[in-house]
Amino acid sequence: MAQTFTDLPLDELVDYRPALDAPDDLDAFWSDTLAEARAAAGPTVLAEVSSPVRALHVRDLTFTGFGGDEIKGWVVRPHGDEELPAVVEFIGYGGGRGLPGEKSAWANAGYVHVIMDTRGQGSSWSVGDTPDPHGSAAAFPGVMTRGILDSRDYYYRRLYTDAARLIDEVSRLDGVDASRIAVTGGSQGGGLAIAAAALAGETVAALLPDVPFLADFPRAIVRTPLAPFTEITRFLSIHRDAEDAVLRTLSYVDGAILARRITVPALFSVALMDDIVLPSGVFASFHALQSSDAAIEVYRYNGHEGGGYRHFMKQVAWLDARFGR
Repeated sequence: MAQTFTDLPLDELVDYRPALDAPDDLDAFWSDTLAEARAAAGPTVLAEVSSPVRALHVRDLTFTGFGGDEIKGWVVRPHGDEELPAVVEFIGYGGGRGLPGEKSAWANAGYVHVIMDTRGQGSSWSVGDTPDPHGSAAAFPGVMTRGILDSRDYYYRRLYTDAARLIDEVSRLDGVDASRIAVTGGSQGGGLAIAAAALAGETVAALLPDVPFLADFPRAIVRTPLAPFTEITRFLSIHRDAEDAVLRTLSYVDGAILARRITVPALFSVALMDDIVLPSGVFASFHALQSSDAAIEVYRYNGHEGGGYRHFMKQVAWLDARFGR
């Protein structure tokens, strides 16, 4: 991690509200995209799996996301059939859902813990099992520029749709209290949590993103020193005449634009020495919220690892209070 602050001073960050223009057809774009995915949806399947985590019940999840594509996941919960609130977790860049029972923190806290696999990733730091069957035009290695010249072809259109579709299905799972579903994740997972809360509407009751990625793209791609934002910078260094098309595509998935739709309670975290997701992008998303109950935990001396387990303890206490536990 960086050894010094990587962005604006904190007193400027708390006032940072970039003027980001939403596309005129943003609402129709996402309404049509989700309607198409729901029309193509197949049955959701839960299957028993063998896991060394015997104190919890671990099941393999298959649901349909963008284009009717099958997406994998895990459902982990305390034993028994009691109806419980759920926490849906999305995974950071390059990672996948992991092995059975590998991620169980929220189930240990007494929640139904649902983990979504990330299409086309899952080979960088944790294993995944979901392909992305859609191709794209020329792209820089990684997923940030796949289909980036057209919003309908863009990779994150597919991934955001997967996230919103998962919320649909979690709300229908036996043993889940559909009125108490929260979304969370770190980095890319935090960006997906923001997208899910923005696109799934009232089905999401609380939002807990950590050092969330995928926001304030016009600033991030010219000021962030490390990947993945630099994938876009490298792409533009070759495709020198594509800036307008690229920025337009990114405006459909920018967390600081989509967060304007969110009214539910939210707890963010940000790290001031983060050189992967600049603090300004996190504050841009946070300040775009329309929530009357919103807080952000600032970790002054941390990088992209954020608040770690100490922050998780705060998250559990915060969510317990809002979900009446």
